Amino acid sequence: MFARNLSRLGILAAAMLASTAALAQVSDDLVKIGVLTDMNGPASTPTGQGSVTAAQMAVDDFGGKVLGKPISIIYGDHQLKPDIGGGIARRWYDVDQVDLIVDVPVSAVGLAVQNIANEKKKLFIAHSTGTADFHGKYCSPYAMQWVFDTRALAVGTAQAVVKRGGDSWFFITDDYAFGHSLERDASSVVTANGGKVLGSVRPPLATPDLSSFVLQAQASKAKIIGIAAGPPNNMNEIKTGAEFGVFKGGQQMAALLALITDIHSLGLPAAQGLLLTTSFYWDMDDKTREWSKRYFAKMNRMPTMWQAGVYSSVMHYLKAIEETGTDEPLKVAAKMREKPIEDFFSRNGKLREDNLMVHDLWLVQVKKPEESKYPWDYYTILAKIPGDEAFGPVDPACAMAKK
Repeated sequence: MFARNLSRLGILAAAMLASTAALAQVSDDLVKIGVLTDMNGPASTPTGQGSVTAAQMAVDDFGGKVLGKPISIIYGDHQLKPDIGGGIARRWYDVDQVDLIVDVPVSAVGLAVQNIANEKKKLFIAHSTGTADFHGKYCSPYAMQWVFDTRALAVGTAQAVVKRGGDSWFFITDDYAFGHSLERDASSVVTANGGKVLGSVRPPLATPDLSSFVLQAQASKAKIIGIAAGPPNNMNEIKTGAEFGVFKGGQQMAALLALITDIHSLGLPAAQGLLLTTSFYWDMDDKTREWSKRYFAKMNRMPTMWQAGVYSSVMHYLKAIEETGTDEPLKVAAKMREKPIEDFFSRNGKLREDNLMVHDLWLVQVKKPEESKYPWDYYTILAKIPGDEAFGPVDPACAMAKK
């Protein structure tokens, strides 16, 4: 009798183990995350190796395994070219069995990778892709936008500047998808708040000489020269504007996208007084400082919002796999939307039905040199911008959100 009961217990235990194993499924017995970024070009400092490091920090902090299976990080350089980025993404999904792609600076490359993710039914989290179309007309159940979009930056910066009296604008806009989207969203905010847009010029990405574009903006007599650009054009335009006496002439520059590494490169004497909106600042509180100092020990510079966002999203992704017992993309994405996102990067965060991660942003002003007390002490926080206000409602163009 005892032997029969013991046998039954053994069979029951085996069945329970088999059931657990069936529930906990990881494809290829490995969770592989690909950081697709710019390793050597103009976006390499705010993304690049720093994004790879942030992803690896998340894996290490998680313990290196999920559901008993190892987690692997690989990286690739898309050279800011959509065809190269799309080709790497296709190979990673098809051949290398990558489960998740992260980072991807430049909106044109991000949109190309999004198309591949849709086709292959694999996950993609964008951090340095900013076009609002990503979660609007191109929204996808497989692609998430984690750190920012152009509308959020426009609301944060343009609305605040107009309220401070900067009611006439002229834009210097990067001539690609991201810049166009940024100008469009900022212009709508300016006009909605009673301001006027006097015109714009559109230099190509990484234009070596921006003098003629800055001179046209200066000649417009607009109170505000809006920099609808990312690196490297954004800081080169601010530097050129300072050299040409834009600030001394009474005009102000407002950066619709500026990163802490941009300010570090430009220097406080040239950047002082600049208004900008950010999703993250390393010196905001104890939580941001603790993580950022660990990052600094590895990279010898403070993280950008994009790099901090990579860590946040990878950690949230791994937790979702653990809780769902599988790395099946749509089940993991559903769990990621279900749980709030409250960490050193995100305040009041939630992944919305259109796969946009909505969270609080911060309006900051670059300090004067004499106000900075220690290295990387660059920002004065002026205001918190609630996530729902910054990112706005779900875009009705998103078919996924209508279901």
